[in-house]
Amino acid sequence: MSLADLIRTIPDYPKPGVQFRDITTLLADARGFRRAVDELVQPFAGLKTDKVAGVEARGFILGGAVAHQLSAGFVPIRKHGKLPHKTIRVSYALEYGEDAIEMHQDAVRPGERVMLVDDLIATGGTALAAIDLLRRGGAEIVAAAFVVDLPGLGGAARLRAAGVPVSTLVAFEGD
Repeated sequence: MSLADLIRTIPDYPKPGVQFRDITTLLADARGFRRAVDELVQPFAGLKTDKVAGVEARGFILGGAVAHQLSAGFVPIRKHGKLPHKTIRVSYALEYGEDAIEMHQDAVRPGERVMLVDDLIATGGTALAAIDLLRRGGAEIVAAAFVVDLPGLGGAARLRAAGVPVSTLVAFEGD
């Protein structure tokens, strides 16, 4: 079974016309979850990676597993107001407004090599904001990896244009 077969599509969520790609079904399948983590790690296994950053919330699940496989630390990137210590914050535009993400000020040190992990790359807004946040902390972004790519929305191309190597496992066209 392919990884794509393990990803549930929910039509018209969160709004009409959107085909939501739900990876919780992939995470629930032990072999599929293991395979996804292994495939996220594989292209970057030879790189020196100090930390893996995961974007709330599914990026925590995947990023934690990837960090374990790479023997790297883990950096949670959260929505505004969720972290208990001093934070740095980046605001970014959404289709329907604005949002902000944060990380602890001491989450990365200058020169640390960081890999970004999340479940899905669509327009790239959240991922680019996370990269900006990590770079503000002094990190060098060595890669970004996602289970799902929606190439028609251009996010992976935007990250590559920002100088970040990108790896994705499954592409769904037309979303």
